[in-house]
Amino acid sequence: MAIFTMHHPWAFIFGLLGNLVSFMVYLAPLPTFYRVYRKKSTEGFQSVPYVVALFSSMLWIYYAFLKTDASLLITINTIGCIIETMYIAMFIAYAPRNARILTAKLLLGLNLGVFSLILLVTLLLAKGSNRVKILGWVCVTFSVCVFVAPLSIMRLVIRTKSVEYMPFSLSLFLTLSAVMWFGYGMLMKDLYIALPNILGFVFGVLQMLLYCIYRDKVIREQELPEHINNIVRSGTMGCSEVYPIDVQQNRKEVKLGEGGKLHEQTDNNEENMGNQNEVQLTVGEV
Repeated sequence: MAIFTMHHPWAFIFGLLGNLVSFMVYLAPLPTFYRVYRKKSTEGFQSVPYVVALFSSMLWIYYAFLKTDASLLITINTIGCIIETMYIAMFIAYAPRNARILTAKLLLGLNLGVFSLILLVTLLLAKGSNRVKILGWVCVTFSVCVFVAPLSIMRLVIRTKSVEYMPFSLSLFLTLSAVMWFGYGMLMKDLYIALPNILGFVFGVLQMLLYCIYRDKVIREQELPEHINNIVRSGTMGCSEVYPIDVQQNRKEVKLGEGGKLHEQTDNNEENMGNQNEVQLTVGEV
């Protein structure tokens, strides 16, 4: 580490900041998994993003071991492997049977099967610098796939004109992470680290611009009264979140009037729309 700091001081600074910001990104799903733990159910959440993130971290650790002066890549991706494994373990613990089976298949197929295949191919069929180049382009390919994923949520934001699915803090941290790792890659003259983070920076900036354009809708929705009815909508990265919707009750008033006759009055103004009816019985003058 001392040699790394002496020869590449700015790269060390960018790498250290990249570690800190990436750590915050890894912690972003904590509220989701706290909710899973509290409800003892995964509800509509999916395990795919966490399995893919674990696979990406495994690839970068392998790449870092083949490189020199790449200890900062090893540290953050080791932390990432630990955190993502904890997420997946909690998901399997509380997921229904079909979701557990799907997660197990993904882990065996991607994190064991595909990773083992990449490991064998690079070790047996490539040597020296060619091995690093092949693995580097494999890492770039998977990193680009991860960075392209926000396209679906950006399309959803434009279609609904609402950013409730796209938290600004997560977009900000992803953008900062891309900046730090791009700087690290450029200073280390490592194209495989710098290249995918260009795309990450572009998508991060676009997400923040979309947030600035459509944020007024979120502010207006937050001012609405919250009621007990909720709807489940797909959130970022295939997850689901529960958002309150404004549901009022139709009120039907049945009065017992003169002569014992029942009179039904229904309030049909615009504010009293919903799915539930409240019936009141009052006794009038006889």
